[in-house]
Amino acid sequence: MSSDATNFEWTDVHLGDIASIFPGFGFKSKDFQPSGIPIVKIKNVKAGEISLHSLDHVDFEFENTHQKYLVKKGDLLITLSGNRYDGSPETWVGKVAYFGHLGKFLLNQRVAFIRANDPCHVDHRFLSYLLSSYQYQYEFISIATSSGGQANLSSKQVNDVQLALPPYPEQKAIAHILGTLDDKIELNRQTNKTLEAMARAIFKSWFVDFDPVHAKRARKGGGQSDANAAVLSLSPDILDLFPDSFQDSELGEIPAGWVVSSIGELADCVGGGTPSTKNPDFWDNGQNAWATPKDMAALSDPILLDTARSITDAGLVKISSGLLPGDTVLMSSRAPVGYLAINCIPVAINQGFIALKCGARISPYFAINWCSENMEQIESRASGTTFLEISKKNFKPMFVVVPTTDLMASFTQTAKPIYEKIESNCLETNRLIKLRDTLLSKLISGELRIKDAEKFLKEAPL
Repeated sequence: MSSDATNFEWTDVHLGDIASIFPGFGFKSKDFQPSGIPIVKIKNVKAGEISLHSLDHVDFEFENTHQKYLVKKGDLLITLSGNRYDGSPETWVGKVAYFGHLGKFLLNQRVAFIRANDPCHVDHRFLSYLLSSYQYQYEFISIATSSGGQANLSSKQVNDVQLALPPYPEQKAIAHILGTLDDKIELNRQTNKTLEAMARAIFKSWFVDFDPVHAKRARKGGGQSDANAAVLSLSPDILDLFPDSFQDSELGEIPAGWVVSSIGELADCVGGGTPSTKNPDFWDNGQNAWATPKDMAALSDPILLDTARSITDAGLVKISSGLLPGDTVLMSSRAPVGYLAINCIPVAINQGFIALKCGARISPYFAINWCSENMEQIESRASGTTFLEISKKNFKPMFVVVPTTDLMASFTQTAKPIYEKIESNCLETNRLIKLRDTLLSKLISGELRIKDAEKFLKEAPL
């Protein structure tokens, strides 16, 4: 098949003609345990990808009795339950993702396998891109039936979806082009995870474990310390900012010259609100970004670049905290507690946040890492019957060990480039996603030819 193929060589088929759809097993909550064979659930199927975080497990004995529910590398997974339109594709019914992981995983109910009947004629990656396109995502949503407040798909409905299928060589070529972009997107995401881990490790070493202080004290006394590696990794200018002794405090020993304060004294901790959704004057043609915890849930990195909804200036007046400046630390305070991000755009927030407006005492890079390091304590201060919520009253008194001004400035100088690189990677990823989605739409419709897409890709600055 040459790349000069035209659309009349594509074949109209039903999905059930070329693939088998097989729902997962209805495991019971009593079956789940901390270890064993992992279970892939609806929550693990994201838009276009599989997340293996927060997996539940069942006993290994299930492998023998539930062989047909084992997920294979190369399978496509589709969610059979979800929402129709709630502003977040992450919760839509009919999400499709390619399963590229090795190992043994069992599939839970309300998620189904899609397996090509003849993998020599149907490329799974191409099929994944095809079914993840807006055209088919909206089709799945439109044909789903409503029950119990959610939308549901049956295997028959999925089988009956009609596709325009190009010849196998063209499927492979399309999958390769789009896969090139996805590889770069994934590389950016992995790089950002590494960068974020670096920032956390530095914060923990300096401000939680006090490694440089322990190392300097040991060196001063002529002894050895497990933290001596910290000395070797720090420049003399930074190391000179750490003391070589400790002092007593209400929290126990802290580095000499440091003080104990509270997060409420160090940062302006504010909440948000939701203007009446019944008043179009607050929402129609809104020009101010307005964040909810759902915006945070969709983030793969601790950077907020955009929001699903915007409010007008009239709506903004209804929120006491107003428009928060960039470099504010946003923490979801309920449903659930603990999503964290630094906003890179001015943003208003709803009532599901505590926002930390940082000033001269602490930087946003210190604050976000302090929140992350102390999340267990933050969650322990939350209360509520319907869902847990941490109030500003319970949050603001939390103790913070504060270093000297010079050391705080040095940490900011060290951490800021890390978060700027994360932001840069996020911006590039967003651009690549838009490029991929544009090419996907044009390639699967036949509007863009393979050779033209390859030429475009070579010329695009990836």
